Amino acid sequence: MVKATSKADLYRKLPAVDDLVHSPRLASLVLDDGLPAATDAARAALSRLRTEISEGRLDSAGVDLALSGIVDAVERHARQMLSHSLRSVINATGVILHTNLGRAPLGASAVEHMGEVSTTFSNLEFDIASGERGKRDEHVDRLFRKLLNESLSPDENRSGKISTIVVNNNAAAVLLVLNTLAEGGEVLVSRGELVEIGGSFRIPDVMLKSQAVLREVGTTKRTRLSDYESALNEKTRLLLRVHRSNFQITGFTERPRVEDLAELARQRNIPLFEDLGSGVLVDLQSFGVSGEPSVLDSLRAGVDLVSYSGDKLLGGPQAGILSGRSDLIARMRTNSLFRALRVDKLTYAGLEATLLAYVKRNYAAVPVLRMMSLSKAEIAARAQAVAQTVQSSQLSLQMQDGESLIGGGAAPSATLPTRLLAISHRNLSANELAARLRGSDPPIVARVEESRVLIDLRTVGPEQDESVAHALQLLGGGRLEE
Repeated sequence: MVKATSKADLYRKLPAVDDLVHSPRLASLVLDDGLPAATDAARAALSRLRTEISEGRLDSAGVDLALSGIVDAVERHARQMLSHSLRSVINATGVILHTNLGRAPLGASAVEHMGEVSTTFSNLEFDIASGERGKRDEHVDRLFRKLLNESLSPDENRSGKISTIVVNNNAAAVLLVLNTLAEGGEVLVSRGELVEIGGSFRIPDVMLKSQAVLREVGTTKRTRLSDYESALNEKTRLLLRVHRSNFQITGFTERPRVEDLAELARQRNIPLFEDLGSGVLVDLQSFGVSGEPSVLDSLRAGVDLVSYSGDKLLGGPQAGILSGRSDLIARMRTNSLFRALRVDKLTYAGLEATLLAYVKRNYAAVPVLRMMSLSKAEIAARAQAVAQTVQSSQLSLQMQDGESLIGGGAAPSATLPTRLLAISHRNLSANELAARLRGSDPPIVARVEESRVLIDLRTVGPEQDESVAHALQLLGGGRLEE
């Protein structure tokens, strides 16, 4: 009777980390990636074998087989450790502002400008003409002034001048406003606007951190102007209006017009601040989207301060943007929080290039706007071209009508008509097929509905169509069915 090999005997079969790393078989790995990286990879590979032995998943023959491929295992661990975790993916979901996929992709001019200022020194805080210290926000404030001030009539621009500052995201912008204008005082906000944004961040929580006191008015479904008037007192420092960015309240609802709220704020000499969340600088009606207020809409209505995101409908880098009365913006600049929340040269460069596209009215240079402008027919033609290149009986590709979403907490009820590729596999479930697509290089993220994988090319760059077709071909190919 053959005696069973003990776990201790199996452990003794494993080489020491140093012996493995200094073996001739790993010489090229040490030479290419360095001794520390090779050592970490060897340690990880051996640790995995020890775990498998401990859990009883390897016998003596299994250990011998694993050791015969230990060099490949170490090199695989090294590749995993030394490769980038943050990767480019193909967004085939049809959700234009997909928060989990990085929201707005940047335009080519923005990426180019970011490269220019990041690989050399720049005049971030230096006035070239005078040789004196400059202000970093001037690089974008000058463009915001052109886009906002010149679009407002004298009657609409009551303060005479709109200024803009930038912080690292919209939540930071809200925090800065509340802390600057309402620290120790009360802020009036409708119960129907106490929203929660991604990652469980809630307006009441942001307000608590700002040291301002939340004063709820009205009810979830109905808030009237009289509710604000009744709640006003000597402690009131600010009126806050929050855009319902990712939900709708329907039925018997009521909400004061922003113009009426602005008039009340003027009468009581209390600033009105609107958190738009997304924010847009163009009229989206031409893109088939209605009901999404623009920054100019708010300023025309008499709002004193507006906050919005840079990486949503604006189509730029992540940023929190504050536009409004120059005297209030000046107070934000003197708050020590502003320095803590400020952005770096890369954000200013990306934002400056994006804004220049708006100044030139070159909206096609802003990927988010370009995606929104695509017609159903254009998408259908590309989808059919992709499907016709896939040749195999394992996949079934069908064309069907569908809807693209704006996403990112913008225009929650807005959809754009599109044409979808609906894919099924003879031997794989829809979830398995979606997982295989995510395992492609680059990863392809698609939707799963009604036991099929749906690919919407609205959010796929035309230059990525070939990658989608290639990934489908590797998964078994298919034929177009109408």
